[in-house]
Amino acid sequence: MKGHIRERSPGHWAIVIDVRDTETGKRRQRWYSFRGTKRQAQVECARLISEIQNGTAIEPSRLTVSDFLERWIEHMRGQVSPRSHERYTEIARKNIMPLLGGLALTKLQPAHISQAYAKALTSGRRDGKGGLSARTVTHMHRVLREALQQAVRWQLLARNPADAVKPPKVERKQMNVLDTDATAALIEAARPYRIFVPILLGVLCGLRRGEIAALRWKSVDLEAGQLRVVASIEQTKAGCREKETKSGRDRVVALPAMLAVELRRHRAEQAQELLQLGIGLSDDSCVVAQADGSPLQPNSLTHAFADFLEAHGLQRVRLHDLRHSHATHLLAAGIHPKVASERLGHSKVGITLDLYSHVLPGMQAEAAAAVDSAVQAALQKRAADPKCLQSVCKVADLFSEENKKSQVISKRGRVAEWFKAAVLKNGPRRLLW
Repeated sequence: MKGHIRERSPGHWAIVIDVRDTETGKRRQRWYSFRGTKRQAQVECARLISEIQNGTAIEPSRLTVSDFLERWIEHMRGQVSPRSHERYTEIARKNIMPLLGGLALTKLQPAHISQAYAKALTSGRRDGKGGLSARTVTHMHRVLREALQQAVRWQLLARNPADAVKPPKVERKQMNVLDTDATAALIEAARPYRIFVPILLGVLCGLRRGEIAALRWKSVDLEAGQLRVVASIEQTKAGCREKETKSGRDRVVALPAMLAVELRRHRAEQAQELLQLGIGLSDDSCVVAQADGSPLQPNSLTHAFADFLEAHGLQRVRLHDLRHSHATHLLAAGIHPKVASERLGHSKVGITLDLYSHVLPGMQAEAAAAVDSAVQAALQKRAADPKCLQSVCKVADLFSEENKKSQVISKRGRVAEWFKAAVLKNGPRRLLW
C-alpha cells in the first residue's frame, strides 16, 4: 500500500493513499485533507496507511450529523419504547440538529460539542427567550453520546467524540411533597369528585399515573386488602398503549383500611353508573375510567388534578408528587426502606434511599436516640444485679493491683533512665567516683 502528499497551498496538503476495492479488486484512491507542515503531513500519511492496513481507518464521508441522526432515529424505533423513541426524536431534531447538524460526521470534534452545549445553555430555547436548563442539556448529551456510540459500532467513526465532553452539572431540586395535614385537606376536598380515587391511589399506595390508569378490578382483592400492579399505560402522540411496569415486574401493594372502604363504595357507584348506560361492570373494567367505562389517558389525569387544585386553592403539586409524599410518609414513620422500595416498585432499594435522602437525617437522630436508650437500659439493669456488682468490684480490685504494679515498674524505669542518661553524660568512671 502506497501513499503520497501534494501541496495545495501553503500549509495545506492533500494526502492520497492507494487502496484496493474489496469487491472489484481495482485500485482506487482515498483523499484526505490536512493542515500543517510538510513533515506533519508525512507523519499523518504514514498513520493513515497503518490504520488502513490494520482495518481501523474510517473512509472519508460527506455524511452530516443531521443525516446520521435521522438514520439513528429510525434504527432506534425498534430498540426502545415508543415514548422513549418520541423523546429521542424530539431532542435530536429540535435541540441537537440546529446546533451540530450541518457538520460532517467525521469532522465532529469534542470542541464542537462543548461549544454547542454552551450555546444551548445561553440561547437554546426555540422561542428565543433564553437558554435551556442544565437538565435538558444533559439529556442532549445522553442522546448524542448514545447516537455517536452507534456510529462507532457502524464503523462510521473511529472513536466517540462525546466521551471527551462533560455535560453541565445538574442541581437537584428540592422535592415537593405534602405533609400529613396537607394530605388530609386534599383528601377531604376531593371526596365529592371523580379525581378522589386517583388521589387515594397515589397518596396512600404510591402508584404512578400510568399504573393508576391501567389498574383493573381483577387486580384488586378487597377481601385480602391488597392490589397487584401488573401494567402501566404509556401515552405518546400516536396514542396510548398498555405495557409492563417500569421495573419490569409485578408487585403487590397492601391496601390501607380507609382505601379498601372507599374502593368498595367506588365499585358500587361505578357499576350503577355504567348500568344506566346499559354496560355491565366486569373484572376487566378499569378502576379509574371515563363515564362510559373506557380507559382514561394519563395526561387527562394530570390535567384533571391540576385543574382541581387550582379551583380549590390547594397547594400546587404534580400528580406524581403524591407518590413522593407517600414514600416520605412511610420513611418518616420508621418503615424500613426495603419495604418502602417494594411498595413503590423500585428495582433497587438504593433508588429509594437516593430519592428520599431528605427524610434520613431525622431518622438518623431517632436511631441514635433509640440505641442510646437501649444501651442505657442495659447498663442500669446490670448495675442493679448483685452478681454483676460483685464482678465489677473484682474487676476494680484487679485494676487497682495492676495499677500499683505499674507504678513500681514505672519508678524502676525512671531510675534506669536516669542512670543511663548519667552514664552517657559523665562517663562510667566519674559516675562510680
